[in-house]
Amino acid sequence: MAKVVCVLYDDPVDGYPKSYARDDLPTIAGYPGGQTLPTPKAVDFQPGTLLGSVSGELGLRKYLESLGHTLVVTSDKDGPDSVLERELHDAEIVISQPFWPAYLTAERIAKAPKLKLALTAGIGSDHVDLQAAIERGVTVAEVTYCNSISVSEHVVMMILGLVRNYIPSYQWVVKGGWNIADCVTRSYDVEGMHVGTVAAGRIGLAVLRRLKPFDMHLHYTDRHRLPAEVEQELGLTWHATREEMYKVCDVVTLNCPLHPETEHMINEDTLKLFKRGAYLVNTARGKLCDRDAIARALENGQLAGYAGDVWFPQPAPKDHPWRTMPHHGMTPHISGTSLSAQARYAAGTREILECYFEGRPIRDEYLIVQGGALAGTGAHSYSKGNATGGSEEAAKFKKAG
Repeated sequence: MAKVVCVLYDDPVDGYPKSYARDDLPTIAGYPGGQTLPTPKAVDFQPGTLLGSVSGELGLRKYLESLGHTLVVTSDKDGPDSVLERELHDAEIVISQPFWPAYLTAERIAKAPKLKLALTAGIGSDHVDLQAAIERGVTVAEVTYCNSISVSEHVVMMILGLVRNYIPSYQWVVKGGWNIADCVTRSYDVEGMHVGTVAAGRIGLAVLRRLKPFDMHLHYTDRHRLPAEVEQELGLTWHATREEMYKVCDVVTLNCPLHPETEHMINEDTLKLFKRGAYLVNTARGKLCDRDAIARALENGQLAGYAGDVWFPQPAPKDHPWRTMPHHGMTPHISGTSLSAQARYAAGTREILECYFEGRPIRDEYLIVQGGALAGTGAHSYSKGNATGGSEEAAKFKKAG
């Protein structure tokens, strides 16, 4: 029988919910483009409940224990004395979410000789050293598309929040003020602005579709160019390079995966290509950006605002400069873990586990690494190598708590 280690974020500070704001979720028939939603044989949870925290257990305990497997669920993932480190020695499967990632570095993979499957409950598997997984024959899988629309909604919200100066205006209300002039001195309309996405895959394209009704000029760059009919439908301008696109955009949104080719692609030099006063939104991965270069660009006015919910490492240390830099709209990593999204990625996790235990093929679109090579979505979107370097700093959050 297998030991499954599941790393999830902590329960709410006031305890696991006994009730919820809404009684149900809308029914989603399918994803754009025709991919079907997760199709497990069954689920042992109520959609719309908190599944992504420790007590939620992704709804997996009944299923796994009914098959005789052992399930260990923890939020303690960082540092040599963490529960994750102690449980790795005989773990066959490690499940993690991008929002509270179990960084599977080469060193940790070496400590897990029985590890066969690293499963991301969500999308984005950069918290796994993909090169080490390839070399060790570990399968890496994620629940592709499960929360792509969730993230795209978050991107649009953050663009509007930055450009309209929403957060500081809200804060004046909380402080008891009515400071209209203070609120509007950094408030603009998005109408007529040029917005560009780095990558126009599931999330990036969904962002463009949602921004079209705002009468913005839409741009994109991607190593896989969209079909001509999609470009025509949305009025898109394609750019062969990121650098070419940065120069013309008032707003740039990052929607590409993190791998060695994209690590720190936004840095001191590339920020000089941006229009002065541009806005940057990053709900992809924090390590796409040079941390200190972003803070400096906000301080000197090269960027008018930066928003996102991704940091590196995660959780971010208490002294991370993005917590205190000016004109930001940062949140914890929440864009893809709404209660709606949790129902989908928990079901997808169950589907992948069913396939694994029953010896059936895992969907190609869920695969990142298999058989010692990039596979499926991984072959389309990632490059070989390792992007986990520096993740040990996440232990600083734990020490400061």
